[in-house]
Order: sequence, then C-alpha cells, then structure tokens
Amino acid sequence: MATGSVTVADTPLLRYLLRRADDALILGHRVSEWCGHAPIMEEEMALANMGLDLIGQARSLYGYAAEIEGAGNDENTYAYLRDERGYLNLLLVEQSNGDFAATMLRQYLYSAFIHPYWLALMGSPDTTLAAIAAKAEKEAAYHVRHSAEWVIRLGDGTAESHRRIAEALVRLWPFTGEMFEVDAGERGLIDAGVVPDTAGLREGWKHDVAAILQRATLEMPADGWMQQGGREGRHTEAFGHLLSELQYVQRAYPGATW
Repeated sequence: MATGSVTVADTPLLRYLLRRADDALILGHRVSEWCGHAPIMEEEMALANMGLDLIGQARSLYGYAAEIEGAGNDENTYAYLRDERGYLNLLLVEQSNGDFAATMLRQYLYSAFIHPYWLALMGSPDTTLAAIAAKAEKEAAYHVRHSAEWVIRLGDGTAESHRRIAEALVRLWPFTGEMFEVDAGERGLIDAGVVPDTAGLREGWKHDVAAILQRATLEMPADGWMQQGGREGRHTEAFGHLLSELQYVQRAYPGATW
C-alpha cells in the first residue's frame, strides 16, 4: 500500500533550505547511479564519495529545515514523500547522466558555482547555516578540482572525447542560468544578510569556467535564453523517472527503516 505525500510550509527560509537540499539530494542520486558502472576503479570510488558528500549536505539542510518548520517532518519525509512539484532543485542537477563526459561536465558546472557560494555562506549570521557551509565548502572544493581535471582531460584528449564533452556542453549550458536567479523570498534573506546574493557570483563563475574550457579546447557558449522552473517545482521529463526510483522503497513499504 503506497503512502501519501507530505505538505510543507512555505516560508522564505524553509523554501531556501529545501532548494539547496534538493540540489544536493538530486545530484547525489544522479552521481550514485554510476556505482558499478564507472570506467575505472579510481572513478568508482571518487564518484561514490562525491555522491555521499552531496547526500550528507542534503541531510544537514533537511535537518535544519525540519527544525525550522516544526511540523513533524524529517529528512526522510522531505527526501521521499513529496510530490514532484514539491521538489525545488535546479534543473541542471536532474539532467540524466549521459556518458562519463556529460556527468563530469555537469558536476563541474554546478561545483564551480556552489563552492564559492558555500564560502560566502560561511559568513552568515545564522550559525547553523554557517556551520553547514563550512563543512560543505571543503567537500565542494574537491568536487571542483576533480571534475575540472576531467573536463580538461576529455576536452583536450581524443577526437571522440572532445566531441562528446562538446556536445554535452551545448546540451547543459542552457540550464546554468537558473543558478543565479532569486525570487522575492530569497531576495529578502539576501537583503537581511542571511544568505549571499548569487548574482554577485555570476561573473566569477563565468571567469573560472571560461579558463577551464579554454584549457579543455572547448568554446564557451554564448549567453542566451536559459531554462528555468526547477526552483518553482517545474521539472524536465528526466525528473519523473529519477523520482520513481528515488522514492520506490518508501512508497512501496511505508515507514520502512533499516
């Protein structure tokens, strides 16, 4: 017997926490899909560790969200018992893995954004957010280095590896603009000094990404129309398939625990 979905309060801080947690949960799930399928043993370990880092970040943020909401929800109900429209992750992180080149490029584009974001969030007057950011920053620093090395290696590698990562760049680039968008609720948190303004990170991100792409002999796409909607619960087709797998055990066996 399937279990019902939970409802979550809609306050600016809670919505903010769920967005950041959902980014980490969904990307962590995507990365975990490589377990047993990575091209070499070293990457099997690296991808598993990155996935665990991201799931750990999601747990910390969901835990704080549960404390803020005070409605009896916990990290498991947030992760497994919301309907599709209740998830507020970036569209970038839900995109299917594709091949190894696409996975590493997706990881780099997100990590190059979230690492400086965590660094900025460490200065928040909200001590819980600052503590979460301090731990996540160390993990994200590794994610940036590791994925950037692969972007360079594949872009400046064989003709086949270059073709694959170049095609992935064209496909994934339109999802990057959403990282820097904020709504009125988050703008209030920014103006209050609780969280950093993502708009202030855009130029630094573009500079860093351009430098890596140049070393990878890849051409940086021109800015143009960008996909959006994930922050409001509107997802791509790939998300429904991901969610059916992510939620299967909890939906099939309500309340199951290890």
